[in-house]
Amino acid sequence: MPVAHMRVWVTGRVAAGGTEFTRSADIHRTMSEHDDVCVLLPAFEEAETVGDVVSLFRDAGFDNLLVIDGGSGDDTREIARDAGARVVEQTGKGKGQAVREAVRDHVEAPYVLMADADATYDPSDAEAMLEPLFSGEADHVIGNRFAEMRPGAMTRLNRIGNRIINRAFRAIHGESYADILSGYRAFTRESFRRLNLTADGFGIETQMAVECAKHRVRVAVVPVTYRPRPGGSATNLHPIRDGGVIFMELYRKAKTNNPLFYFGSVGAVSTAAGAAMAAFVLYRWIVFQVGHEIIAVAATGAMILGIQLLVFGVLADMILSLHRERMAKDLAAGTRAPPQRDETIRRDRGREQSTGDRSAVPQRRRDDRSGGRAAVDSSRSAGDSGRSAGDSSRSTSGDGASGDPGAEAEN
Repeated sequence: MPVAHMRVWVTGRVAAGGTEFTRSADIHRTMSEHDDVCVLLPAFEEAETVGDVVSLFRDAGFDNLLVIDGGSGDDTREIARDAGARVVEQTGKGKGQAVREAVRDHVEAPYVLMADADATYDPSDAEAMLEPLFSGEADHVIGNRFAEMRPGAMTRLNRIGNRIINRAFRAIHGESYADILSGYRAFTRESFRRLNLTADGFGIETQMAVECAKHRVRVAVVPVTYRPRPGGSATNLHPIRDGGVIFMELYRKAKTNNPLFYFGSVGAVSTAAGAAMAAFVLYRWIVFQVGHEIIAVAATGAMILGIQLLVFGVLADMILSLHRERMAKDLAAGTRAPPQRDETIRRDRGREQSTGDRSAVPQRRRDDRSGGRAAVDSSRSAGDSGRSAGDSSRSTSGDGASGDPGAEAEN
């Protein structure tokens, strides 16, 4: 049986959020164990690199490669298919939508390894990314690009932006995943279904990290190599625009994950603005005996609004804490399952209503309905059989009770 060389990552220390892994020993893993892994490569006009990326993953022992193309105008699909990947065309737009569609409709393997098709990630790190999943240490793995970043792999602006975003994530959501914007991910398909993902663009990585923190998904952080894009290939990332989207995603998700920050930050700004206006009015009145009634009213309103938002944030945070404690107790007692299938069905119903096409509903819903009808039919058949058996029993007992008059006469 073919054997693939593998680098193991053992637990180094547990940070505030994910478990960090460090290099340990080298072992061997058989390539047959890759059959339950799907390598997912979202791509858009990556004809220069996608062929090499697919070939390198195949050389590493991964045969189940899925390239989901976002409507490329070049030869991305043909090159990926010729290199040995399964290629599907995305029905929507954006990387986030591509990832959701791929995992929901086209991935059957229990483990998913996601990477970019631009050759910036090293396929030789794939085994290290998957090891925390195989060993049961984690359900979601993030590749830390800053651990082994090659010169020129990231511009100074992007590096600073990444650092700021990671610190903001830690401050807002209370977890430290080192590199939440990394596109090198490994996760179980089951844990992916627990995440309520709606982002369509590059905000998908941020949203995945936020949802992992929200749903207490076990996360591991693994150092990976990050390389510059090959010459001739252009990035699809727009630092300013996409950076703004990511920051808004961090703040928007705080509404249900950290309501004290979500409401408290706005309340603090409103209170500070009101206090500044009040100080100005007071200064003008004391020094120059000049009144500013309108500004005074605005200052009072701003401070009242700010205090109300702060109080609301505290109350919402208390309610969220109680809810999490109750959920944890229910899950520990086995009385409540994680909200996986219900969220999927709601999203599928939304797709059905928006498109008006019942064929857009994933196959699993039709399978569930077919299974349900089969169960009902089986139950009805069992009931009919039971009634038939009862009638037969009554008929037999009745014959035995009445007896045969002729036989009695002979006796």
